[in-house]
Amino acid sequence: MPQVHITDTILRDAHQSLIATRMRIEDMLPICSKLDAIGFWSLEVWGGATFDACVRFLKEDPWERLRALRAALPNTRLQMLLRGQNLLGYRHYPDDVVREFVKKCADNGMDIFRVFDALNDLRNIRSSVEAVKAAGKHAQGTICYTTSPVHTIEQFVAMAKEIETMGCDSVAIKDMAGLLTPAATATLVRALKNSIKIPVHLHSHATTGLAPICQWKAVENGCLHIDTAISTFSGGTSHPATETMVAAFKNTEFDTGLDLGKLQEIGFYFQQVRKKYHQFESEFTGLDTRVQVNQVPGGMISNLSNQLKEQGALHRMNDVLDEIPRVREDLGYPPLVTPTSQIVGTQAVLNVIAGTRYKNITNEVKFYLQGRYGRPPAPVNSVVRQQAIGNADVIDSRPADLLQPEMEKLRDEIGSLAKSEEDVLTYAMFPEIGRDFLDRRANGTLNPEALEPIGKPNEGYYCAVATEFNITLHGETYHIKVTGTGHKTKDTRPFFVSVDGIPEEINVEILDEFISAPVNGPTSFGAAGNLASAGVKGSKRPRATKPGHVTSSMPGVIVDVLVKVGDAVKPGDPVLVTEAMKMETEVQAPIAGKVVQVHVKKGDSVNPDEALIEIE
Repeated sequence: MPQVHITDTILRDAHQSLIATRMRIEDMLPICSKLDAIGFWSLEVWGGATFDACVRFLKEDPWERLRALRAALPNTRLQMLLRGQNLLGYRHYPDDVVREFVKKCADNGMDIFRVFDALNDLRNIRSSVEAVKAAGKHAQGTICYTTSPVHTIEQFVAMAKEIETMGCDSVAIKDMAGLLTPAATATLVRALKNSIKIPVHLHSHATTGLAPICQWKAVENGCLHIDTAISTFSGGTSHPATETMVAAFKNTEFDTGLDLGKLQEIGFYFQQVRKKYHQFESEFTGLDTRVQVNQVPGGMISNLSNQLKEQGALHRMNDVLDEIPRVREDLGYPPLVTPTSQIVGTQAVLNVIAGTRYKNITNEVKFYLQGRYGRPPAPVNSVVRQQAIGNADVIDSRPADLLQPEMEKLRDEIGSLAKSEEDVLTYAMFPEIGRDFLDRRANGTLNPEALEPIGKPNEGYYCAVATEFNITLHGETYHIKVTGTGHKTKDTRPFFVSVDGIPEEINVEILDEFISAPVNGPTSFGAAGNLASAGVKGSKRPRATKPGHVTSSMPGVIVDVLVKVGDAVKPGDPVLVTEAMKMETEVQAPIAGKVVQVHVKKGDSVNPDEALIEIE
């Protein structure tokens, strides 16, 4: 009899979707013995955003997490999500890096690799698939499901056939936005089963509430592998509940054979775990049917909300949601999945905030339009492409064919901070935060208190020199990072901060050059929500008031300064590169002239309307 097989996402995509990928390994290991005894087809435990979150926010070594989970789950296949040539970063890597990364994943315990490309350009998954097969592991090729004038059932079937020919062991339908309907699911699965021999898996998010019905229709039409999440981390932008689907198929020809009572015990455990991460809960946790109109996944909406909140422009959300389909059309209808969801979404925010479409164009959009991410599903807007890249050549070949091997270079760059090949690969994924992580590990300061004394000795006041500090409120400690601030033109101005990684905007009454807090004393929020004492130093940069003042359109970090005092520039020449929300943007000279002042350096945090460079 056919049996439905379950891949549970509780240790990866479920908490990535609902609590910003913040679940720590310490909350996973105590329940692993019970998870291991269930009999899942696999547990998704790694990949996606977990590598980034471990290094950037949790200060956990992602490789140690993988090894710990492998030891704690000896009887269960471990599964990961791999972004093809992008691996777990946000750029294309040379083939030698891809091969080494996959090999080390396999060496550290990974069994199943779900490999996808954001553009469905299968040239970009071939190296990863070959590396998985060389390691003797299960390669699962992926179709990113989306809808547009150019995406058809016939196209998806052709992809599945190519995935099978490539040597993949299975094919996954990745419905990352929850766009599938029951009828579309039945049609697609039936077409795939009639065309290929390898198993079909369905991964669908529950954003619109349709996913459980879609899974039922998929199973009826021959897809016997579905992704679910333990109930207390299910629904909304996560996945259908494991317990629900097990109960649905019980005593049918598709019975999963899994023990509902034991699954419920696991659910109760994670119910308590989820409470610990309440500050990371997305405000978009319920049903959201807007995705059927604008195709914006729930997780992407959360990211857009944070971006707009940092600009004091949350009221422009509907404008951004209207702009996203237009940007997507200009870019040739890419599926909205990492990294294309960030590329499209951030450009849409820039277009709305600037008031002029494509006045500022992110580097990622420029790279995309040049073909560095691969072949778009449809022709792009030629006017936008000309505006973005001018007369630069467009890449028609597989982008990675143009990349030189990097492993030796990476080893040399990170030097003695890397104690293993895994450390080198951590640096490869995220050079800035990877180096910082390895450096802090070497110095034993992975979780430092970001407070240093100011003023005279024994005065008992601290300020956050690096604009990072901890506060204690009602017995709970929060990590605060100031990411931007308004100008010193009024007694009260906004400060853009992140609280344990979640962006917020707080209006602060400025009483002095420094706002100070007693050593070990409570730092508190007043009744009106103002920050009573935060240790924030005001910006020293002048306000942009002249045509030659170079500014940033949103709070961000300086990635590179491209000019120096005395340089001559023309309008449109790049003078800075800034980073915000993982997207880099070139800032261009507004006028012709000579650089007379540079007020920033690499690594500086900057705010809108500050004069970063002065040109006369």
